[in-house]
Amino acid sequence: MTRRNWKRFAASSLQEAFEACIEYGREQQQLSVDRIADRMGLPSKWALYKWMESGSMPVRLLRSFEHACGADFVTRYLATSAHLLTVAMPTGRCAAVADIAALQASCTEAVQALIEFTGGKRTQGETLAALTAAMEALATERGNVERHHQPELKL
Repeated sequence: MTRRNWKRFAASSLQEAFEACIEYGREQQQLSVDRIADRMGLPSKWALYKWMESGSMPVRLLRSFEHACGADFVTRYLATSAHLLTVAMPTGRCAAVADIAALQASCTEAVQALIEFTGGKRTQGETLAALTAAMEALATERGNVERHHQPELKL
């Protein structure tokens, strides 16, 4: 089984975003649903399953859920469904070579997806996810360049 590239993942529904958070926690941090529910302070995992099934988790528990899983796919889905981009808070530090290579790969993937979409080889959702990922990566690097003269301290 191949591992998913979580940096490029974009959920297409609220339920898929919830499931991706759980899967990320399981894959990256070896968390079970029981442990996630425990980290959230819930009495049992069944409430979490109910909310995932219906897609109706209380908003006051959303950040604790994402923190417990280690992923913010639900927040990203909510922003994207409102036609907004999410940008990581810029730190003002210079990008490393690996960061610039990842940015280039993201832009190349976006252009490739657009070409394949116009040729009928990619779906609209896949193309939108690739374009959104590239725009978010570029916006993050733009913020880092903008704040370069006042970088955050390394703690």
